[in-house]
Amino acid sequence: MKAIELPEIPDSALCVEATEHARAVSAPFLFNHVARTYVFGDALGRHMGLSYDRELLYLACVFHDLGLTDSAPVETRFEVEGADAARAFLAARGVGAREQEIVWDAIALHTTTVIPQRKRPEIALCQMGAAIDVGYAPLTLLPDRLVEEALRRYPRLGFKEAMTSAFCGLLRRNEAAAATSPVVADVGERRLDGFRPIHFCDVIAGAAFDE
Repeated sequence: MKAIELPEIPDSALCVEATEHARAVSAPFLFNHVARTYVFGDALGRHMGLSYDRELLYLACVFHDLGLTDSAPVETRFEVEGADAARAFLAARGVGAREQEIVWDAIALHTTTVIPQRKRPEIALCQMGAAIDVGYAPLTLLPDRLVEEALRRYPRLGFKEAMTSAFCGLLRRNEAAAATSPVVADVGERRLDGFRPIHFCDVIAGAAFDE
């Protein structure tokens, strides 16, 4: 793979303010994850020769886990709460409805496979950047040197344990709401005694119909 330099964070006033907000509300491990998500997503987009708005991609990436912060109400799945919080931030700063929708979709869909890849590059690359960082997509999609530089700039800080613990925290705050996210339910099934995720077979069997 050809050499690709480590992407720099866009320096617009909006992106600078977004970075400050994300740092303020996120644990260090979580901020570094969202920063790596942008680095990996943008690097992949440039390698693929895609045309996209780097500022919108950054905003989606840096805000994609706002639903895991202490400011999240945990009243529905964390992806949607993060998307709602990002949209409120952008709306308060006069960002247009179209741009808000792109960022909202990217965040709401970032734990979903297949669907983001059928949508705009900003949405697809946010999902792919996050997928590479958590292990759903292979590191071989990116040059080794870029990954090494990203880890030096944004170290993982015990990411694996910290992220699964954060999901457990959502379940402890509001199990019914948090478990509507399949990835959170996966963690609960492995990590929390007595947790039993809703299973489609049980739902359809219990439907109020004879057959």
